[in-house]
Amino acid sequence: MMEWLILGVISKHIEEKKAIRSSQHGFTKGKSCLTNLIAFYECMTGWIDEGRVVDVVCLDFSKAFDTVSHSILIG
Repeated sequence: MMEWLILGVISKHIEEKKAIRSSQHGFTKGKSCLTNLIAFYECMTGWIDEGRVVDVVCLDFSKAFDTVSHSILIG
């Protein structure tokens, strides 16, 4: 119950102070990885339609954290 109350207060504060930009998708109500990919795709295809050159490099760091000792990260 306490976590739910704290989350509500923090969420309200962040929303009122506009602390998170509208482009933020992670941990944002109503947005997800899928909405992030759609927004990215729309931006890139828009630039291509304008004749701009677009280069994209995708990196996956998920496995990097599996190889690091968690006690070192916590410390």
